[in-house]
Amino acid sequence: MKKYKVLLYVLLGVCLSFFLQDILSKKTFASDFNDNKNYKGEENNRPNFIKASEHAIQAVVHIKSKYISNDVYGYYDPFYGKKFFNQPKENIASGSGVIISEDGYIITNRHVINNAEEIEVVLNDKRKYNAKIIGKDYNTDLALLRIEESKLPFLEFDNSNNLRVGEWVLAVGNPYNLNSTVTAGIISAKSRKINILNNGGIESFIQTDAAINSGNSGGALVNTYGNLIGINTAIQSKTGSFSGYGFAIPSNMAEKIINDLKIYGEVRRAYIGIHIADINMQVQKELKLSGLKGVLISKVLENGAAELAGIKDLDVILEINGIKVNSTSELHELIIQFNPGDEINCTIQREEQIETVTLSLKS
Repeated sequence: MKKYKVLLYVLLGVCLSFFLQDILSKKTFASDFNDNKNYKGEENNRPNFIKASEHAIQAVVHIKSKYISNDVYGYYDPFYGKKFFNQPKENIASGSGVIISEDGYIITNRHVINNAEEIEVVLNDKRKYNAKIIGKDYNTDLALLRIEESKLPFLEFDNSNNLRVGEWVLAVGNPYNLNSTVTAGIISAKSRKINILNNGGIESFIQTDAAINSGNSGGALVNTYGNLIGINTAIQSKTGSFSGYGFAIPSNMAEKIINDLKIYGEVRRAYIGIHIADINMQVQKELKLSGLKGVLISKVLENGAAELAGIKDLDVILEINGIKVNSTSELHELIIQFNPGDEINCTIQREEQIETVTLSLKS
């Protein structure tokens, strides 16, 4: 009898063991399944660049500029010794451009079409056109082209004043003749000055770590909605290829320049009538300024908009139309968006007093 009881207990124990193991395995499976669901949920929350990329690559074009250079060749003349002669040579430069209207207007960098005698534009769908130069602006390195076509895909300008450091962006262009290339990154900095426009040009670049290389110049920097926020222009690199820093002209600046070229054939710039300087600790100490914020007015020009509004030397500009400015490049980026005759509200600090004045910009 005892043997039967022991055997019964053993069988019950084995059954209980299998039962518990089955329950635990189901819980584990459920846990794994929930983990997978959570993982998929996290993946779905990651940024999706597909729609923005598909939209942007249709409106970004490949630009081929043909220009002539005089190459010097040498040869040995048995009677007169070594002699030299010039021989014209056809060269082709490659870059990118962005269609900004369905009737064929294209924005690019001026250096992409520099001295070009013939410009060929290749669309994403492989159609080719000869482009006409509408206008160039040396101070911002921008140019406007046009091709004879209608119902073209194009990108809309977005407001670059609203950009924030850390935003996802896409760079679209044709680096190394690789058509319709898209790279992703974030906005690393705003209003960056890198001193590449040596002719007194206006620099206030968007800095991004999206890969930009030779051939990307004139291409699009877009946000995740596929709207144009900048024109890719330059890289900063010791090797000449991408090493983490790319720069784009902000869309608000580009839009104003291009509209002027389209309407007037030239850029109509507005001026406050001041000389300005960045404020650092040395300037603050020497001039006994109350802080490091704003942009210093080092000199007010005679009969300029600033003087007529009552602004004085050593005043500090804190805001333009409610937008804070803390560097000369930020101030340039804002002012270039206006036309001569426009009125702006300028918040200044004079010693300990802060006031807002309205001034009418001049040409």
